[in-house]
Amino acid sequence: MTVAARATPLRAWHLAQGARMVEFADWELPLHYGSQLAEHAAVREAAGLFDVSHMRPLDVSGPQARDFLRYALANDVARLDGQDGKALYTVMVQEDGGILDDLIVTRRTAREYRLVLNAARAESDTVHLRCLARRWAGSQRAAPEIQERPDLGILACQGPMAARQLAAVLDFPELLQRKPFSTLERDQLFLSRTGYTGEDGFEIIAPGDRLLGLADALVAAGVKPAGLAARDSLRLEAGLNLYGQDMTVADSPARSNLDWTVDLRDPEREFLGRSALAAERAQGARQALRGLILKDGIARAGCAVSSREGLPLGQVTSGLFAPSLRRGIALARLTSDTPLGATVFVSLRGREHVALVVQPPFWRRGRPCHDVEERIREHDT
Repeated sequence: MTVAARATPLRAWHLAQGARMVEFADWELPLHYGSQLAEHAAVREAAGLFDVSHMRPLDVSGPQARDFLRYALANDVARLDGQDGKALYTVMVQEDGGILDDLIVTRRTAREYRLVLNAARAESDTVHLRCLARRWAGSQRAAPEIQERPDLGILACQGPMAARQLAAVLDFPELLQRKPFSTLERDQLFLSRTGYTGEDGFEIIAPGDRLLGLADALVAAGVKPAGLAARDSLRLEAGLNLYGQDMTVADSPARSNLDWTVDLRDPEREFLGRSALAAERAQGARQALRGLILKDGIARAGCAVSSREGLPLGQVTSGLFAPSLRRGIALARLTSDTPLGATVFVSLRGREHVALVVQPPFWRRGRPCHDVEERIREHDT
């Protein structure tokens, strides 16, 4: 029997806004509201609103919460010490260094942390963390409390005007003073200056019954509803990985352009996967995630990438037409000795398409990244 996709509290609202709904990670979500390109442009130029309630908050608390998360996560939550409301991007890996998920962890107090998990990994992540907590605690330590929060939903208000519009709607001017990767909590709202678009903005975690009023107020203030299609083109332009494509349990952080999320500085911190990741860092990863700019054509996940001489280099993990750059871009896992600036070939439907290798991101905060801009000029000439 087919299991029905789960619905967020805003399903009826999406339909009323004219959304085309699709299934994604077992959730029914809006693909677009009529025009992916218009929604993409709204986020780049002003502000867009995404329902990301398929992402799952998970609260970890107790006197041992900090020490447990130092063991469970590859980045070190000790970097948040003394900074209530500060957030950290990290990966969670298994013993061999393969990525189980990427996530954001926020320190709420010295003994309370909030994780936000990817939808496709939320259930398995929660089981993993609970099993890990029991194993870690043993007889000498108390296991932290790990609480799922299905009562909460998440909206993302993103774009250069997003913070100003959200602050006006909430009558909360203090939001404008928050720095990236910091949060404020007020009136059951958890407001985090984070996002998945390469633009400024906030992610708002709130009780499910608050989402409708927030969405209506933001749209009335001029924020444009946006769906999964725009979210994908925005995140890829920003060089942000998608779990299940650009990183999987078969890939380490170093193979996924995420080695910077692995903190090995404290030799006393034994976290899960440390030995494997330290060994790979010492030896050097055999593959790396790079950006590709295509002269023509649109690469898709799985497309083979080869050198000028026809030697196999790797394959595309994500690819699409980039509205901001007006050409095809992609992320590809290539041999680590493939140099930036190299000309390579992407196989699309039996034809070889020229591409240039760049270091992602392609676009951040209103303009192409410098290296990308330079490579585009090379293509055009």
